[in-house]
Amino acid sequence: MESIERPTQRDASAIKSPTSGAINDTPAIRVEQLCRHYRMGDTVIRAVDGVTLSVKAGEFVALLGTSGSGKSSVLNLIAGLDRPTSGSVIVQQRNLSELSRQELAHYRLHTVGMVFQSFNLIASMTLAENVELPMRFAEIDRGKRSDLVRAALTRVGLQARMNHRPSQLSGGEQQRAALARALINRPQLLLADEPTGNLDSRTGTEIMNMIGEFNRQLGMTVVMVTHERALAERYAQRLIFLADGKLVRDESISAAIAGNAMDRAKAEENRQ
Repeated sequence: MESIERPTQRDASAIKSPTSGAINDTPAIRVEQLCRHYRMGDTVIRAVDGVTLSVKAGEFVALLGTSGSGKSSVLNLIAGLDRPTSGSVIVQQRNLSELSRQELAHYRLHTVGMVFQSFNLIASMTLAENVELPMRFAEIDRGKRSDLVRAALTRVGLQARMNHRPSQLSGGEQQRAALARALINRPQLLLADEPTGNLDSRTGTEIMNMIGEFNRQLGMTVVMVTHERALAERYAQRLIFLADGKLVRDESISAAIAGNAMDRAKAEENRQ
């Protein structure tokens, strides 16, 4: 699969940590006419095709759509894991497509925390070592790491499991450890791709309650990919629907719930 991209470079600037749970009108993320196209032989696959959206600082947004709708591709572009074919992803006034590979690595390390459906813990490391890893890459003083790791694992209820390896933990415990690792460098953005996809409903609720708490208490901007509308309606403040790489609907949670109520009322009238 051949990738179509046009990267350029610009210096990155320093980032500050979030300080409150309030939403303000300053955009944390601006996506403008974003496209990500791939070439497969003579065919161009339009994974993302002209998406424009804005996410406010401190907001919790859910990206919804069926498989292949482009929601994970959009998330990967916001995470700096991929580069756009055209258009832009602007995070805190920096255009990611203009950053060098080194600057993008710095962005992913200090600005973004990522949680995936698969927990992505390193099997040969203990939980403490897994959570410490981003701090090692960030060259945080070794003497400070132990206390920070303990505090992060305590926040997700795993202080008693610090020396266990991932294979000794349940799926929910592994995802909580992945959350602790994602948050260890106090990122301003938390990006979650189907974070409850490999969990039972009770454990998934526990994980989502934690993500909601981080959004409210730490002021983190959260963008979550999910195919579960009920989950999105329970935790997010906005629902953004994608289909065939395009944004087809963007609505507040209050409008979404009101629309559902109207649909149910109409369905009930039709049955009578």
